[in-house]
Amino acid sequence: MVSQLALVLAALLVGTELLFTALDYLNLKYGARAVRTAEEWVRDELGVSDPDRLLAYQRAKTVLSRAQSWVSLLALLAVLLSGAFADAVRTLTETGLPPVAQGVLLVVAAAVGGRVLSAPFDAWQTFRIEERFGFNNQTVGLWLRDFALGVALAAAFAAVVAGIVLGAVELLPTLWPVAGWAAVVGLSLAMLVIYPRFIAPLFNDFDPVEAGPLRDAVEDVFDRAGFDCEQVYEMDASRRSSHSNAYFVGFGRTKRVVLFDTLVEQMDRRAMQAVLAHELAHWKRAHIWKQLGLSAVRMAVVFAFLGWVTSSEWAYAAFSLPEVTYAGVVVVVLFAGPILSLTSPLTNRMSLAHEREADDFAADVMGDPDPLSDALATLAGENLSNPFPHPAYAAFHMSHPPIPERIRRLRERHGEGSADDGDVPQAPTGA
Repeated sequence: MVSQLALVLAALLVGTELLFTALDYLNLKYGARAVRTAEEWVRDELGVSDPDRLLAYQRAKTVLSRAQSWVSLLALLAVLLSGAFADAVRTLTETGLPPVAQGVLLVVAAAVGGRVLSAPFDAWQTFRIEERFGFNNQTVGLWLRDFALGVALAAAFAAVVAGIVLGAVELLPTLWPVAGWAAVVGLSLAMLVIYPRFIAPLFNDFDPVEAGPLRDAVEDVFDRAGFDCEQVYEMDASRRSSHSNAYFVGFGRTKRVVLFDTLVEQMDRRAMQAVLAHELAHWKRAHIWKQLGLSAVRMAVVFAFLGWVTSSEWAYAAFSLPEVTYAGVVVVVLFAGPILSLTSPLTNRMSLAHEREADDFAADVMGDPDPLSDALATLAGENLSNPFPHPAYAAFHMSHPPIPERIRRLRERHGEGSADDGDVPQAPTGA
């Protein structure tokens, strides 16, 4: 018989998925109306010759993503409510392995299972949707290699995190939530160094930007921004996709700037410099540390909840589970997922503020808003991004302000001396 708590969890998971499905529908409907209303601007400013193609790309991606979410949810509910999860935990307890090893095996199996379940959707995204719209450059062999490597990394990361948390349980029975929280936060910090140096190079080549016009352009931005960084790389993103981007990662002597080769190809030098200045702002304005601090606070709440639930007999009884801590941890994670998703508008507010601050920094560094405005328009057009997301959808899903809003804001705040303010359209009112 299914317990009331299990039904509450199922209702929370299904309710959250229904909410996000409704938001997807509103976003597609709203975006289509806005794009057609501002069709001339989309063509002229974003360089999208066929706005219907942009809308079709957004529909295809959204439908596939939501289908994947529903399939994953139904699979999870089937495992949880059928008693398969409880049976798996009982089987592990009968192996005679230490509790930490049992928990690590369970978490690794869940991580690998999730990757395998997502594989058909990833393949469809790559070879049907991305291929149809001219973005895909991957071969089947490269995709299979990435998938195998991704499964291995997911298993390794799951084993490390589970080992750290469950090891803390064994060593510090009363203080383990604090120790586990500190260890996970420390691991998050370490990943700022581990990811660019050891993980990212498994998937892409990173060539140092040597002396030449590109390096001169980069050094010019560094000088204007008062920034010092020797590690500047161009990444072979075109090996997989024609999508473009740039990012900054690391801290201290490990910090590095990465430019996608597609970005360098698609933009003129001043637009590329503006993107680089925007990324540097996240370091200059301590956005990385502020985001880490917010993440640490959210993780503290999760670990406090973990400590309470895993010490309560009702949590195990509700799902017919043996009283082993790792089973309680899984239950808490299942509750925490939708709760964190539902509170994402609160955390996105900080990210939105950081993006606007970085836009201002880039405009100041470049001397006027035009280079960054041009860069944003190019990124939106080349990537077929939705320029007009529904406000409710944006609140839950978007950490960056919509492109038209960013361009309009740049021109209003830094527009003196800009070449051509143009008429940036407002998003439509109503749903």
